[in-house]
Amino acid sequence: MRYDLVVRSRRAVLPDGTRPASVAVSGPVIAAVGEYDARHDADSDVDLGDLALLPGLVDTHVHVNEPGRTEWEGFATATRAAAAGGVTTICDMPLNSLPPTTSVAALTDKRAAAAGKCWVDVAFWGGAVPGGQASLRPLHDAGVLGFKCFLLDSGVPEFPPLDEAGLRSVLSELADLDALLIVHAEDAAEIKPAAGRDFGSFVASRPPVAERRAIEKVISAAARTGARAHIVHLSAAECVAMIAGARAAGIRLTAETCPHYLYFASEQVPDGATEFKCCPPIRDSVNREALWRGLEAGVIDCVVSDHSPCPPELKSPGSGDFGEAWGGIASLQLGLSAVWTVARRRGRALDDVARWMAAAPAELASLPAKGRLAPGCDADLVAFDPEESYVVDAARLQHRHPVTPYAGRTLTGRVRQTWLRGTSLLDAESRAPDGEPVGRLMNRD
Repeated sequence: MRYDLVVRSRRAVLPDGTRPASVAVSGPVIAAVGEYDARHDADSDVDLGDLALLPGLVDTHVHVNEPGRTEWEGFATATRAAAAGGVTTICDMPLNSLPPTTSVAALTDKRAAAAGKCWVDVAFWGGAVPGGQASLRPLHDAGVLGFKCFLLDSGVPEFPPLDEAGLRSVLSELADLDALLIVHAEDAAEIKPAAGRDFGSFVASRPPVAERRAIEKVISAAARTGARAHIVHLSAAECVAMIAGARAAGIRLTAETCPHYLYFASEQVPDGATEFKCCPPIRDSVNREALWRGLEAGVIDCVVSDHSPCPPELKSPGSGDFGEAWGGIASLQLGLSAVWTVARRRGRALDDVARWMAAAPAELASLPAKGRLAPGCDADLVAFDPEESYVVDAARLQHRHPVTPYAGRTLTGRVRQTWLRGTSLLDAESRAPDGEPVGRLMNRD
């Protein structure tokens, strides 16, 4: 058989472990995985040598903000950043775009806005808001991955939060569909107003108990309804034991955390450095260590970016006031390097990173053709140098705005090439997307 592409690596990260292997591609899919030196007849045969070959990452938590707030990011720039960072599938959040994805009409608008602009594959979450329950089944039938809700003010008026009764009602409806609800879990009653330049005061305004109380509500509602629920951007490590206990009791609960919670610690953040603001906040190094242990133990399922950019004047007001700044970290291009930088110091392997950032998010989002180097899966591949270190130059990032807390940080591990369904995306010299965008718009499988 003649293949379109063969990629060989002495460090291929496969579902059963890392070993020398060759990955043969026919059309858009992986046709075979063989020995490193297997003889294949192919139009293109790429030997990465000691560079690692990873499955394309799946980032299930990205705020693209188009249509309506394209000046914040947009599909063209978000997916360029994803491709440069080894992410071959992003899942767009339903809010910060106008309109939010709370109806089939809004989903149609969003898909039209994305058409022809995407460098990687894109799937969509629907939104669950008060008064929107009648739209859940139609959105599910239209192919959204699941539904996002907030349990407190989302920061934008067009996406209001669910109260406890609304949460139970939505989960009851979704249980009938076996659809997933992903939850921003903070309790407004435990949060104080934030103001000023002191980062410690901002962190204290959103204490761990705010996450704990909200997750307790999610667990209770999921237990009563039998529905599937997922906690997004877990920051408070004290909640790990509670999540583990709920699972042990048979409650269908999963959780994610983000690279910034695993890389940064609050004591490192200078006063007035609003590029570090996110909600829930980056906490201290003791909490960071406990998050890592929860991830390593398998209680936290996956690591995704929560890429949530905005224009510089909203993110970095001249006052440096954490109460005024928009809360969101821009890191879509940097997540793999940030996580690997810390993971390798902890003795973790690329197998772990691929599970946390590719296979587990793909499973969460019901995208079985993504996140694995296996026959029948999409040929989404990443050539990754796990030894190369570099200093983050924000001006060279592909995001729309060069504002990120990683600016000036030295990270280890760099993407050399990304293939989307067998098509190479990056220029060999600049390592930036080159050519024409070939991403497709996806539905839940």
